[in-house]
Amino acid sequence: MELILKYFPHLTEDQITKFTALQSLYEDWNLKINVVSRKDIEELYLRHVLHALGIAKFISFNNGSNILDVGTGGGFPGIPLAIMFPECSFHLVDSIAKKIKVVDEVVEGLGLENVKTTNSRVEDIHGHYDFIISRAVAAMPTFVHWTKGKIAKDQKHTIKNGILYLKGGDLEEELKDYKNVMVHNLSDYFTEGFYETKKLVYLPLKYKG
Repeated sequence: MELILKYFPHLTEDQITKFTALQSLYEDWNLKINVVSRKDIEELYLRHVLHALGIAKFISFNNGSNILDVGTGGGFPGIPLAIMFPECSFHLVDSIAKKIKVVDEVVEGLGLENVKTTNSRVEDIHGHYDFIISRAVAAMPTFVHWTKGKIAKDQKHTIKNGILYLKGGDLEEELKDYKNVMVHNLSDYFTEGFYETKKLVYLPLKYKG
């Protein structure tokens, strides 16, 4: 938890309480339904919570924003961002039922009222969102195909609506066809060695009705 406060010192008491509760909630549910490796549970805040909040270092979602988390797994990046932005709506989607079960239990345990979940392939989700977020579930061309037609028309932010994608490694090949893509090194935000190769990819997308 000290790690989160190091980079986000102005959290409310409610946010601190919720972030602190994540460790025991995930430890408890991971014993019943394994969705996070033991190593990652031990370093939950470094490898998962802070990683998700890399998006919050790049953009502060305006109140009323609608965010889709694709392939949320155990609830990342959606749950930490839902704690950080309580006035925004987050829709967490995963095709694996046991993962959504854990997410539902964590959301209930935290009392998060700005999160809804769906056990589904993202292609079957209908709706429009200001931003689509994810952590490395597929190469960008595949991900863009999956989420086609889901970007909202109205703009609520100074940057255009689009995809915010957490990924590592060499992204040159999969991003070569996107002229307007922006890649930010998470090491610019976080000094821990874990983030040396981690990146945040921002791809603005146009509304397609």
